[in-house]
Amino acid sequence: MNPALSERTSSRVRPDSTWAAMIQMAAHEVFQLMVNSDVQICENPPEAQSGKVSAMVGMAGTLGAIFRFRCAEESAISIAKKMLGVQKIDNVSEAFDAMGEICNMLAGNFKAKVSILADGCLLSVPTVVVGEDYEVRSVPSGEHIEVCLQYEGKPMWLTLEISS
Repeated sequence: MNPALSERTSSRVRPDSTWAAMIQMAAHEVFQLMVNSDVQICENPPEAQSGKVSAMVGMAGTLGAIFRFRCAEESAISIAKKMLGVQKIDNVSEAFDAMGEICNMLAGNFKAKVSILADGCLLSVPTVVVGEDYEVRSVPSGEHIEVCLQYEGKPMWLTLEISS
């Protein structure tokens, strides 16, 4: 095992009450910069997450977690068009690639906001899951921070699943 990573994992960081707000700030910043759009807080979020596209980034080191971004396919396509500066997406896989990249930026922006994570936490390559009816459960015994935001009037979820 890498000695530097071993040293970082020996003292795991626990979330605090500010992390949900930091996830929201990260989303506002990334969407402004990369999509030239704003996101709003869901006033009445649906009880369960939905959406055909989920992008996930693993976090390892001082925090063991999965950062997940989930939204409808239409939202993913809109995000990709704005991110790429095009009127039309020729292949839906371009939208899925853009979702992976946005998730990576969201996780990185959030990580930078928590000073102890900035240098002590590594991000994985993004993974994108696409389907109609699925539930993502990756860390059953840890803490869970979920933020529901709206993009173009549709809900999207940012979730941090932290292993114990």
